[in-house]
Amino acid sequence: MKTINVGLVGITGYAGMELTRLLAGHPCMRLCMACSRAEAGKRLGEYYPFLNHMPGADVVISVFDPQEAARQCELVFLAVPAGTAMDMADPLLRAGVKVVDFSADFRLRDPDIYAQWYKRDHICPELLHKAVYGLPERYADAIAKAQLVANPGCYPTSVILGLAAALKHDFIQTIDIVVDAKSGATGAGRKASVPTLFCEVSDNFRAYGLPTHRHTPEIEQELSSLVGHDVLLSFNTHLLPTNRGILSTIYTKLKHPETTLDEVHAAYVSTWNNSQWVRVLPKGALPETRFVRGSMFCDIGLVVDSRTGRLIILSAIDNLCRGASGQALANANLMCGLSVETGLTALAPLA
Repeated sequence: MKTINVGLVGITGYAGMELTRLLAGHPCMRLCMACSRAEAGKRLGEYYPFLNHMPGADVVISVFDPQEAARQCELVFLAVPAGTAMDMADPLLRAGVKVVDFSADFRLRDPDIYAQWYKRDHICPELLHKAVYGLPERYADAIAKAQLVANPGCYPTSVILGLAAALKHDFIQTIDIVVDAKSGATGAGRKASVPTLFCEVSDNFRAYGLPTHRHTPEIEQELSSLVGHDVLLSFNTHLLPTNRGILSTIYTKLKHPETTLDEVHAAYVSTWNNSQWVRVLPKGALPETRFVRGSMFCDIGLVVDSRTGRLIILSAIDNLCRGASGQALANANLMCGLSVETGLTALAPLA
């Protein structure tokens, strides 16, 4: 197997840290460039001691230079904030380098919607039609042909995978969908801020970002694409006093109140029967974040409330792996002609 040289810009964030862990065990990809302005000059193994005696430990952290990246790398991961990635992606793409972007800069197809929700104009709107939304379960064929992939957000991954089968089988109304989503503190990023200090998060539970969380238009865009018409939903986020994991509880109204759990469960099983990462739990079982921690799995549980005519869908993922770095690596695999699961099949959930 040939070695594929890859770069990572944004090595110091939680997503960057997780990706270095995954790349160290990848059979084909070699991390040859790691970028951070603040930590430039350090060995990667010095910054992340867990990498010592593993592939990538001797890479010297550098300041991002698109020309140098194009010289060294076939593919570059951009684990940088929204508003930064679009500026970095353009010269890489012009040089023929493949790009997987972790930010929201290329997820939304409409630049006006991006400007509305992210409070800045998109400086490369001409690239939006070239970007493929990186959810392998939906867009694997397009991802394999893409030069630019927009890695989905962590919350949207849990919600879209959770709702897909219900929408595909026309079980639910596409109005009055309420998403009650909860994430571990790593979802807020590694930059120091008072709301994510240990004493603020520990022994506490709070909502945030209501009702204007930036992942809302991304979820609505993809659900609208699934059903062929506009979908609006109420998306409500909460911070858990844990490091990692997302649990999304999704409240929907059944089109036919007499629909049974047996019918819904059978449809979900048939939808995801051939998926290596979406696990539909047995009837009566509900997902827990500890059972997906550090893995690519999305665990889905189902509840039919016949008294209110609701289908309640519960979806659990690891926000750092399935919701960020593992999904980015799956996309990179497809873009480089590898099987989607390369380097990811042995990821049993962390204890």
